[in-house]
Amino acid sequence: MKKLLLFVLCLLLSWGSFAQEVELEEIDIDEFIQNLFPVQDENLNYADAYESLFQLYTNPLDLNTATKEQLKALYILSELQINSLVAHREKYGEFLSIYELQAVENLDVATIKKILPFVRITPTTFAQDNRSLFKRILAEKNNFLLLRYERDLEQRQGYQALTPADTTSAGLPKTRYLGNADKYYVRFLTSHIKDFSIGFTAEKDAGEAFNFQNRNGFDFTSFHIAVYNRKKIKALVIGDYQLQIGQGLLLSAGFVVGKGAETALTVRRSTTGIRPYTSVLESGFMRGGAVTYQLSKRWDATAFVSSLLQDGNVQNVGADTISDENDFLNSIIRTGYHRTPSEDAKKDQLRETTYGGHLRYVSRNQNADIGFTLMNTNFSAAVRPTPRNYNQFEFSGTQNANFGVNGGYIWRNTSFFGEAGMSSSGGTGLVVGLVSALTTKLDIAILHRRFDKNLHTFYGNAFSEGTRNINEVGTYWGIKFKANKKWTLAAYYDHFSFAWLRFLVDAPSNGYEYLARVSYQPSRNMLLYVQFREEEKGRNLRNNDSRIDYPVPSRKRNAQINADWTVKEGIFLRSRVQLSSYQQQGQTETVGFLIAQDATIDYKQFQFSTRFAIFDTDDFDNRQYMFEKNVLYAFALPAYYGRGFRNYYLIRYKPHKKWSAWLRYAYTAYRDIDKISSGLETINGNVQSEITVQVMVKL
Repeated sequence: MKKLLLFVLCLLLSWGSFAQEVELEEIDIDEFIQNLFPVQDENLNYADAYESLFQLYTNPLDLNTATKEQLKALYILSELQINSLVAHREKYGEFLSIYELQAVENLDVATIKKILPFVRITPTTFAQDNRSLFKRILAEKNNFLLLRYERDLEQRQGYQALTPADTTSAGLPKTRYLGNADKYYVRFLTSHIKDFSIGFTAEKDAGEAFNFQNRNGFDFTSFHIAVYNRKKIKALVIGDYQLQIGQGLLLSAGFVVGKGAETALTVRRSTTGIRPYTSVLESGFMRGGAVTYQLSKRWDATAFVSSLLQDGNVQNVGADTISDENDFLNSIIRTGYHRTPSEDAKKDQLRETTYGGHLRYVSRNQNADIGFTLMNTNFSAAVRPTPRNYNQFEFSGTQNANFGVNGGYIWRNTSFFGEAGMSSSGGTGLVVGLVSALTTKLDIAILHRRFDKNLHTFYGNAFSEGTRNINEVGTYWGIKFKANKKWTLAAYYDHFSFAWLRFLVDAPSNGYEYLARVSYQPSRNMLLYVQFREEEKGRNLRNNDSRIDYPVPSRKRNAQINADWTVKEGIFLRSRVQLSSYQQQGQTETVGFLIAQDATIDYKQFQFSTRFAIFDTDDFDNRQYMFEKNVLYAFALPAYYGRGFRNYYLIRYKPHKKWSAWLRYAYTAYRDIDKISSGLETINGNVQSEITVQVMVKL
């Protein structure tokens, strides 16, 4: 009876508001990512993670139509909570208001607050729109044009084009950057939930030149046109896109977390299908077309084709592009930089053509699914890596095919999942695991993966210790225990081994990693946590005087003490201490630390954010990473290395709901050096500073 009264009260409170769409409120994506990733480092693709969150934010899930797979992709809801939400929808009918979530069993207020930026409720009674697609696009309110400018304020060596060029030992002029130090970013997007999405992105990196002769000015441009739910066509994308299938062994896209502070829910991946690509990362996406077609109530099929130019080092060629059948590339370059004549000459040297399909079955109750993937990739010239001991089993040739099977099954509050695949080289890969809500307070996860040393997947990014799904065997255990509303314990342990050599590891090796995090939230305005992580794996001995490299156990430890405090409405503080140590067998332990104080103040149309940080590290292995607040839909993750301090100041001004402006200034002062970086990036002095200006207009 009590639940029924609460349900009726929610409907009464929201009756006057559900007939219209709720305008998206700004979300602090930086804070969301910080809560998921326990120790920030350069091995994770944060730019893509940030972009994926942005896509989810601008195209939130409709809770009246969202499947279990889509709900799992939020990485917020446990299996028990997902089952409760779907059961509530089946019992009482569609949701009429976001307030009704309070009546869903096992959904607490804290969880509801976490999912609100990524979900919407659109009652079918009010969702019908008989206007043509063209008219809906013209009338769409969810659109914006974003312009961003960035620049380092200190002069770097590579930009001194107006001064006499230094010469090499051979008397030749040293290389300079082709363009200036300005970085430009332009983006437009208009979209409607499960209806359409149209957008383009353009970028020029610092050092790159505007090229209007054989390019469109900007060094990189991306575009897409996507429509959804057009009769039996579930999704159709023309332009740039990504695909998320199964556990990401063959095709991975979207928000990929892996090992994080959310130790259980982020292990399992979901099949979300085609996703428009809007990032400025110049690799890891497809360019062409993809479509998902509903064959029947239970079956759907996805077909895709892509033709994309890749950068590469051309060998045995006299011209600027590949023209001889004997020409080959010893590597595909994915940095996306074209700043110097040498980098620019490697642009678009290889055409990569990829095509394939995916067939999927989902049971009537959505508790079981199985899918089959077949894809093929062809290159316009052979790829032949420069022979090294560690890369003997890397891809070599002009063609690679992949086949995979993925599936899952939900039994009560336990989700079983897996994917197996192979490449034409004969290499195989496997990911299997489970996520279970044993009680309302306890979640666990177990995952095992095995990737052969000759497994080749160009678009895969399944759960792994390495940056690619190759040459690895490992098992992960995760647990999250919420003792009560105030105390939470999260922990994981991961053991892994590598059957073949790796970069800087000249022998087969193994290792482990574990993390423990205790969180205490005495009130809704305060969160405290203590976190410890240790990782040990083989690595070639540093400062080795012998001519033979050999790996030894290398251990890195990280500790964090963090306090978040909302002083009062509009004033937020964060204090953090980070400590680390690094030691190789038989050598002296080195250490590093970071102390940072953040503050954010909201006042009318203004928001002001700042940080003051002090850092001291013995070496590069103890460098510290910590997210910084940046302009909207951008991220900052500088490496705190050496000895010094860093500040940033960020001001947002929003005088009208139609437009906003940001100004950011950040600088780092070092105490132990008088020259920053090296080569063309050299700054003569001990201060490095940058400025960012951004304007966003809703059209």
